[in-house]
Amino acid sequence: MVKVFIDGSAGTTGLRINERLSDREDIELLKISEELRKDNGARKDMINAADMVFLCLPDDAAIEAASFVNKDNDHTVIIDTSTAHRVNDAWAYGFPELTGLRKKIKNSQLIANPGCHASGFISLVAPLVEAKIIPKEAYLSCFSLTGYSGGGKKMIAEYESEGRNPLLDGPRQYGISQSHKHLPEMKKICGLENSPVFCPIVADFYAGMEVTVPLFHCDIDAIKAVYKEYYSQGNVFFNENADENGYMSAAAFAGRDDMEISVQGNNDRVLLVSRFDNLGKGASGAAIQNMNIVLGIDEGTGLTIMK
Repeated sequence: MVKVFIDGSAGTTGLRINERLSDREDIELLKISEELRKDNGARKDMINAADMVFLCLPDDAAIEAASFVNKDNDHTVIIDTSTAHRVNDAWAYGFPELTGLRKKIKNSQLIANPGCHASGFISLVAPLVEAKIIPKEAYLSCFSLTGYSGGGKKMIAEYESEGRNPLLDGPRQYGISQSHKHLPEMKKICGLENSPVFCPIVADFYAGMEVTVPLFHCDIDAIKAVYKEYYSQGNVFFNENADENGYMSAAAFAGRDDMEISVQGNNDRVLLVSRFDNLGKGASGAAIQNMNIVLGIDEGTGLTIMK
């Protein structure tokens, strides 16, 4: 039985990972008492006793927790859901559908789980950079719609409180300084020379995400052909008929752990669209998929995959 410890189990991602793993017969969840939850000695003991550790912590705390692994520990695998290690070459980037990453994840003790917005952008852009349809020096833009659960407990409480601010009734753009924490991984993992202009938008729905990258003057059939071949395994799939009578809902994949890729528009103006659950393939679902790969079992074990 695989021993799993979730460091930061009280947060949104940690709670969902715990929920997904609690009924699995191949998993033993290691628990730490409430009074020892912030005791570094107790946390270190738990981390080194576990086969698999999920870090669901702020960046600085995740860096500290990763340092608790004993130097002679060759069995504990760390999956960090924070931003801290996503562009660190010592860590495998946890998006196994990208070329070469599934094998790297399988053989790594250090895995950085992707960011939610970043997962959508990278899923769309990385294959096209690899196929040389998008040049590495391209200047791209991206807008991304997300449910409010991506903001964690504080934002969830804000949206679900009585007498809330009426400005929450409409979609809100954020990251307007163009220094969003996902930008470094979006640039690096795609092999781009320039970060995109990125416009994330949070709206009044709980879960779901829709990431769109527009392009000018591209062969839309060539793009579709790339995606069809590229996403032939894993929890990402290409859908030729993704729209809902001319609309595309950002909530369509709420509760799921897979990701849909589609191409809209025409050869003059192309829309690349990725839809998934920000808490699923954008967070806890991706983390569990990475764990399954390390364990050598089916990637969809314990997940909601409906492709």
